Amino acid sequence: MKTILSAQQLTLTVKRLAHQILEHNASLQDTVIIGLQPRGIFLSDRIVTELRGLVQPGAIQYGKLDITFYRDDVRQGLHIANSTDIPFSLENKHVILMDDVLYTGRTIRAALDALLDFGRPSKVSLCVLIDRRFSRELPIQPDFSGKTIDTIISQKVKVCWKERDEVDEVVLV
Repeated sequence: MKTILSAQQLTLTVKRLAHQILEHNASLQDTVIIGLQPRGIFLSDRIVTELRGLVQPGAIQYGKLDITFYRDDVRQGLHIANSTDIPFSLENKHVILMDDVLYTGRTIRAALDALLDFGRPSKVSLCVLIDRRFSRELPIQPDFSGKTIDTIISQKVKVCWKERDEVDEVVLV
């Protein structure tokens, strides 16, 4: 295993991503943040916490999206659905999708399909912690990324979150 981001680097990266989002969306007016279940919500929870320290907490609309039944591999085994919590319309909003790792792009494609059930956004941006840039199967790129890495197919990126895995780090396995 090789460490990609230590706990301290992960904390700094989350802070940087929050500041970049604020830099591109100064008031967060008509902007909503959507974390992808299951592991993208750990990133989105932390970024939303950072943003709430920088702007009025009420200015941030935050939801969580489960894409289980929108995936193109849903018929290939048993999938356990997570909860979706989007208590607002996405109609004409700027949506910032958040996930931990961008790999093939298929998860994001499924998320885009799922988003349409909640309204038609005016714009969708993508924020990821890790971008595995040479592994894409679909033409999907992040607008905000914590770290871009080059990997081969046999390698796996594991993002460990203190809330779930008792340690903060990103490793290459």
